[in-house]
Amino acid sequence: MKKKVIVACGGAVATSTVAANAVVDLAKENGIDVEIAQVRISEIESNLPADLIVTTSKVKRDFGVPLITGMPFISGIGVEKTKEKILDVLK
Repeated sequence: MKKKVIVACGGAVATSTVAANAVVDLAKENGIDVEIAQVRISEIESNLPADLIVTTSKVKRDFGVPLITGMPFISGIGVEKTKEKILDVLK
């Protein structure tokens, strides 16, 4: 069953591309079929429903969907823990 992951940042270009690629690679490595919606933070709601939201910016709003920060994919700090959290949601 395909899982929809929204990957969002301020401009839907630079940091969300890094995070989206990391999520795609992680899903492939674990045999999970994913569909990625790469959007701006302001476009999250219009891309719901989804199974997971990964953001590279701070988001305080609750969309009723698990939300994980993708900043470790940018900073390189805490990547393994972030991958575990993503897998917990998608499996």
